[in-house]
Amino acid sequence: MWGARRLCSSVRRFLGVFGSGFRGTLADYSRLTLSAVFSENQPSWTLPWVFNEYRDMWPKSCRMTFACLNRMKCYRYPWTRLYSTMQSTVDSSEVKTFQALAHRWWDEQGVYAPLHSMNDLRVPFIRDNLLKTVANHQAGRPLSGMKILDVGCGGGLLTEPLGRLGASVIGIDPVEENIKTAQTHKSFDPVLDTRIEYRVCSLEEIMEEATETFDAVVASEVVEHVIHLETFIQSCYQVLKPGGSLFITTINKTQLSYALGIVFAEQIAGFVQKGTHSWEKFVSPEKLESILESNGLSVQTVVGMLYNPFSGYWRWIENTSLNYAAHAVKPGVQEPPVPTECVLKGEMEESQAKATTNPGAHEELK
Repeated sequence: MWGARRLCSSVRRFLGVFGSGFRGTLADYSRLTLSAVFSENQPSWTLPWVFNEYRDMWPKSCRMTFACLNRMKCYRYPWTRLYSTMQSTVDSSEVKTFQALAHRWWDEQGVYAPLHSMNDLRVPFIRDNLLKTVANHQAGRPLSGMKILDVGCGGGLLTEPLGRLGASVIGIDPVEENIKTAQTHKSFDPVLDTRIEYRVCSLEEIMEEATETFDAVVASEVVEHVIHLETFIQSCYQVLKPGGSLFITTINKTQLSYALGIVFAEQIAGFVQKGTHSWEKFVSPEKLESILESNGLSVQTVVGMLYNPFSGYWRWIENTSLNYAAHAVKPGVQEPPVPTECVLKGEMEESQAKATTNPGAHEELK
């Protein structure tokens, strides 16, 4: 009897996994089987008797089973899409850190003071490299007509200057409090209201709707806070137009950056909020260049940056041991280069034509 109870318990657990179709079919089947085994009149189990007695029940039960499986199939596809999409690069622990500081973005003397003064370097760095790709530009709005994605925009410290240069900028950040602060500050300038859009989302969430959309992607002081750096770079590549630019500023992974960037700046002097950075996430220029190149981006510039916490100013330097900026470009559709022989032949024909029509030019060629 104890064995029969274990069998019934196993059948019930098995039935709990499936829907009503399997439950109806297997429940009836198990009841008939057990009754046949322990019946005094019929001590042996007779499989033909079971199927003959309930042959009318099976078609209906099977239909219920297949209907149940179809319902399970409908719920399976969203899970499949969820796990097939690119993994998130947002670190939840980082989100909590920036939530607590969201109200301090526009305090130029507070914890974000270094980012305010960094605009003196990063805004011209972005502007000048983008202007190399255009023939003409408006004097007051040099970036007019360009679409820029500011990833991890925070309170909009870099988004707003780019908008004032005439660009159409979308600023995204996974921290809702940051976006609220950015929206509030943008509302004070009606011009920016037409050029800047803010969204609470990650780069991966905007990627599907914005493939090859932006002339530039800016990730300033962001990559040292993300997880899955290569996934992040792949997403940047996807949203860039052919020929578009990726701009990154970040911190090198050196002993000096640990001593000054974390021990001194965060723990001793308090220039930066404690816990803002994790040295393990810092990335060297060599590793960043390798990731950029392996994902189809051509590195154009890598230059060092140095911050003086006492004067509050940044300056460009050749050494990249601490902070640095990088500019990479997504290959665009280019015309095939003209072979050298054709160029030389064309120049010779042009010279001969000039000599024929102008005797003075003929003497000059001699």
